[in-house]
Amino acid sequence: MNAEFIEALYQLEKEKGISKDILIDAIEAALISGYKRNFHSAQNVRVDINRDNGQVRVFARKTVVEEVLDPRMEISLDAAQEINATYQLDDIVEIEVTPADFGRIAAQTAKQVVTQRIREAERSIIYQDFIDREDDIVTGIVQRNDNRYYYVDLGKIEALLPHTEVMPGEKFKHGDRIKGYITKVEKSTKGPQVLVSRTHPGLLKRLFELEVPEIFDGVVEVKAVAREAGQRSKIAVHSQDDDVDAVGACVGHRGVRVQTVVDELRGEKIDIVHWSEDIRDWISNALSPAKVLSVEVLDNDKVARVLVPDHQLSLAIGKEGQNARLAAKLTNWKIDIKSESEMVADEQDDSILTTDQIDD
Repeated sequence: MNAEFIEALYQLEKEKGISKDILIDAIEAALISGYKRNFHSAQNVRVDINRDNGQVRVFARKTVVEEVLDPRMEISLDAAQEINATYQLDDIVEIEVTPADFGRIAAQTAKQVVTQRIREAERSIIYQDFIDREDDIVTGIVQRNDNRYYYVDLGKIEALLPHTEVMPGEKFKHGDRIKGYITKVEKSTKGPQVLVSRTHPGLLKRLFELEVPEIFDGVVEVKAVAREAGQRSKIAVHSQDDDVDAVGACVGHRGVRVQTVVDELRGEKIDIVHWSEDIRDWISNALSPAKVLSVEVLDNDKVARVLVPDHQLSLAIGKEGQNARLAAKLTNWKIDIKSESEMVADEQDDSILTTDQIDD
């Protein structure tokens, strides 16, 4: 190695942000192993790289003892004092043992160490970039897929989209541009690993943030999201400004904003509802598009009994219970839905039971 090598390390420090001193320390540690391996030495050695000219020197480190039992590790007091009269017992004596052709080994080792450290530094930078983007939306290009994942190119890294996180009926081919929601960023032996999802409720929230400036600016707030990916979703919004209609802002002129989100989600139906501090109004809104007559709240059990007109019962429950199920997820309340006729029948049953009890 030479002064040009040291200058190259300075340049790497500026361009990659890798400390020159850390690189030199790592090279010195690697050269110790290289020396012992190539020269079959069991000595305790130290490698020194001159920070100015790049010169590499190897020193055997020996402990000063009265009686030498292992000459590879020990040196007698007399021999030590011949080198320097100030040496005493238990001192460490360093004797240069640099082999004649050690420069070649040093250069090869340095190249390997620097390459590895650059790779590690780049992986660390990528990890730091993406760990801050967990729960965020990204756009990538599908490169390939196997029986577990789609591999999506995000530019600096290839993300993994598990088949289990793809919406029903979705299939991608090479070159497709897709949006995904980052669910996890992990460190692995092969570098950072980014996992993305197309089914996560957070994807719906982030898509609306992209399409609705009022959400991005904080005027409209997304309070809750419930989603059955590929089929139907509900999103609850609230406006911080009385002059701004939260639902209208999300729908957009002639529905253009919500339609953009629907198109990205391959036709998934989206209900946009008003959030309310009043739990009765909140639950009533969550059951939209069904019209609700009344909501009875049992606070202790977090259960709500909802009364709807007879002709709204099937709409309130939804196909296979989907509307009621999504409303329950959205509000985090158990919702018991009854029609007017069912409520009347229940009241009559209660009345008959009470009469029978009186007769008894």
